[in-house]
Amino acid sequence: MSKKITGAADSGLHVLVGAGKWFDDLMRDPTMISPLLTLRNRDGHTPLCVAATVGNMQAARKLLPLEMGLPPTLRALNEAVGPYPIIEAARYGHKEMVLLLIWDMGRKMCGSPPTKESAASLFLHLLVEAGFYDLLLALVQRHLGLGRAEFYGDNNESLLSLMAAKPSAFRSGTQLSFWQQLLYSARPIRQIRETKLMHEAALKIVKCLCEELMKHYFAEDMEPVLRTALLSAASSGTSAIIEEIIERYPDAIWFADSEHHNLFHLAVINRYEKVFNLIYQLSAYKYLVTANEDTSGNNILHMAGKLAPLGRLNLISGAALQMQRELQWFQEVEKFVHPTFRSKRNSNGKTPNMVFTEEHKELVKKRQKWMKETANSCIFVAALTATVGFAAAITVPGGNNQNSGFPLFSNEKAFTVFAVSVAFCQFSSVASVLMFLSILTSRYAEEDFLKRLPKRLILGLSALFVSMTSLMIAFGATIYLIFGQKKRWILIPVGIAALIPVNLFESLQSPLLWDMFMSTYGPSIFRKQGSRVLY
Repeated sequence: MSKKITGAADSGLHVLVGAGKWFDDLMRDPTMISPLLTLRNRDGHTPLCVAATVGNMQAARKLLPLEMGLPPTLRALNEAVGPYPIIEAARYGHKEMVLLLIWDMGRKMCGSPPTKESAASLFLHLLVEAGFYDLLLALVQRHLGLGRAEFYGDNNESLLSLMAAKPSAFRSGTQLSFWQQLLYSARPIRQIRETKLMHEAALKIVKCLCEELMKHYFAEDMEPVLRTALLSAASSGTSAIIEEIIERYPDAIWFADSEHHNLFHLAVINRYEKVFNLIYQLSAYKYLVTANEDTSGNNILHMAGKLAPLGRLNLISGAALQMQRELQWFQEVEKFVHPTFRSKRNSNGKTPNMVFTEEHKELVKKRQKWMKETANSCIFVAALTATVGFAAAITVPGGNNQNSGFPLFSNEKAFTVFAVSVAFCQFSSVASVLMFLSILTSRYAEEDFLKRLPKRLILGLSALFVSMTSLMIAFGATIYLIFGQKKRWILIPVGIAALIPVNLFESLQSPLLWDMFMSTYGPSIFRKQGSRVLY
């Protein structure tokens, strides 16, 4: 078992545990296994390290007691060389393995504040990356010095700044659907419950770290740590951390980076509305903090005029809605800018409106093309529906009475359903055609994408949905009148068949229609999120 049998210098025990295997027969004589515990392959991994890397819990449970039973000098040497099994377990996301190892090796690494590039700081960094916030919370509560320790990575990076770069760990940075939001506050299912527990643990970590930093703020220079964490949170959209920092240290709203961008500048540049909405929890300072300019002479309205990052822009469904959202941002930021700043020029001699027009020129062209293609496709369907509806109206099912000219089935209830459905189909399809024609003939100015074009598209799609639904109802009524007078069971397959195209249209178009409706008529994304005054 001790012989190197692979090109990576693995022993037989390395290969065995690396394959996820373990044989209890190996434990009959522990003295045969103990000498193998300190063997390292080319990567410096012991058999326990390999077991931790692949998540071989059975092997780890057997090897850990043996390694703890090594002579003190040999064990100390083994631990000093590294790498640590617990680090490998965290690196590859084996939470159960971390739990097995943490109270032994984790205690040794976190017993004192970690230093930069130390194994302890790397371990904590990996816990953040793996999302093991419940384990991290236990360590933070036990070792309060972690909040102000020199940490793994760049200068002034701390555990708080690492958390700031993980917006998905917090409720404010998690995108939930309408139903998920309801479940989140009520009795959540398992997946939502786990997400909620993760958010709660992450927020508790932040609270502990902020409290620890503020305790030693004046005794030790913690401002660079807070600045890095706050600006990192603003750049990644982690509003929960920003709120905790500002609540404890209100002057943090004036923190700025090397380009003189403060947290609200960064929120506008990166289009994080939940961070920007913190401005509503400020007093009159909200108008002062937005008055600063960056090193290029850009005020916050210039920054709103720049095109949103592609990653944030692509989160919005529908090309027209992307332009609409950009206009909404520009108009909202304009409310907090002094009138003289609205026409002020930056270092390149451009006003905010000039920056917006230049930055969004290509976006307007792409959105114009998308609107026209959408309108052309829908107008064809609406025209076809109108044609079918008109044909059905003049060719009634069963024909007409030769003497009176009235339809033969005019006294049937199903005929009334048919007539009403055809009328709705005809009127709504014609209305849909008119709406889409108005889109095709629009001037496509920038401001048209804010209200005018979305409204027309909403009305056009809604009318098209009504026309198609009415057409299917009319078709079902016709089938019943002709074939189902004495076979009422025929309503079941006809109803199912009629629902298929309606459901297809709804499932394919309703997400866009709903998003457009909420973006145009729903509550604004810019609003006060909390009742406490931050500054």
